[in-house]
Amino acid sequence: MQTSFTAEQLADPQTAASNQVLRTCVHCGFCTATCPTFVLLGDELDSPRGRIYLIKDMLESGRPATEEVVRHVDRCLSCLACMTTCPSGVNYMHLVDHARQYIEETYERPLQERVMRDVLAAVLPRPGLFRWAIQGAQLAKPFRALLPKKTKLGSRLNAMLDLAPAKLPRYERAQKPQTHAASSPRRGRVALLAGCAQTVLDPEINRATIRLLTRLGIETVIADGVGCCSALTHHMGKHDQAMATARAAIAGWTKVLDAGGLDAIVINTSGCGTTVKDYGFMFRSEPEPWRSQAARVSELAMDITEYLHKLGYAPTRPASSLRVTYHSACSLQHGQRITEAPKALLRAAGFTVTEPAESHLCCGSAGTYNLVQPEIAGRLRARKLDNIAITEPDLIAAGNIGCITQLAGATPIVHTVQLLDWMAGGPVPPGVPAH
Repeated sequence: MQTSFTAEQLADPQTAASNQVLRTCVHCGFCTATCPTFVLLGDELDSPRGRIYLIKDMLESGRPATEEVVRHVDRCLSCLACMTTCPSGVNYMHLVDHARQYIEETYERPLQERVMRDVLAAVLPRPGLFRWAIQGAQLAKPFRALLPKKTKLGSRLNAMLDLAPAKLPRYERAQKPQTHAASSPRRGRVALLAGCAQTVLDPEINRATIRLLTRLGIETVIADGVGCCSALTHHMGKHDQAMATARAAIAGWTKVLDAGGLDAIVINTSGCGTTVKDYGFMFRSEPEPWRSQAARVSELAMDITEYLHKLGYAPTRPASSLRVTYHSACSLQHGQRITEAPKALLRAAGFTVTEPAESHLCCGSAGTYNLVQPEIAGRLRARKLDNIAITEPDLIAAGNIGCITQLAGATPIVHTVQLLDWMAGGPVPPGVPAH
């Protein structure tokens, strides 16, 4: 694709990077077939190729973002299926992230949207505030009939109430900054990202991860000062807030690295893993030592299934008769290109593993997407659950808390690591049916 940025525009590192992405695109349109919003809506502007044209025009012109551009970019899930499909290697992720930052800086959203986005950016990365918000949603549920049904605000508030769990699990102290010693001969040392929203919604995921790693001889460190990885705010275009959060994580992990070394930074929330693995790019123009420290963190980041596969996981219990449908989170299969390791581990653990049709299509969670675009997210959820139901599973396994929350329903859904921990000597995960 030809571009016409000025020399002055290209002096900006963000624009220079986007220019390279744009010039890689050859207009082939392969991306449209795997884009969830194009599949649902059939609008070229709701496909990656259409959004690329809109973003190119917006950035080249230097004008503030328009309502049309904002509408179609906002509908993008950042599922990155287009990147898996693209034969030219277009890094759409970096382009759409730049577009979101540009929109945030140049476009004034309606007041209701500004307030909602600011609240989400303030609450979700902070476990204490998030817990209070969920408790408030629980109290509000009996009054949901008073909410407007056919307005954008009403649909978003209803989506928030739908996603709020009926009961919050107790706070898990194992997630606090500390070192969990290996319970068998030590084979390695890792840092675990405890995260933010996951620590509130399902702390058992971190407990299972710690149990399994320490049982396998891996000393597991929860680094002080590391909270949210910045993924939530980064994908909302809130650049300064995201960079500040990422700096805190980088500083926390660097301290642990310098104190005793690490074999990996293990992440059990795939949306976070995609972002942490991109820290090197995010900090490419930052002064030292941030640039080199961010690159070092990115190189060490590994998904929990990626690390267990490398480590040589093996179960200790007899094979289960349960039939598990594996839901591949977009951030894992498209963002990190990890597709086979989770399924191989589940099979090694003794489960019968199936995959649904259209496994490449997003479930509609996508960070805050199911809160700000509930209609599209709801349609994607229904489509995903219909495809899963055809496989007749006893339970669903996934590697991302957002997907787990989005797909919760009649069929139990748990994190992949919970099943692996169970079959290697841990407790039965909550909700798993008798077998």
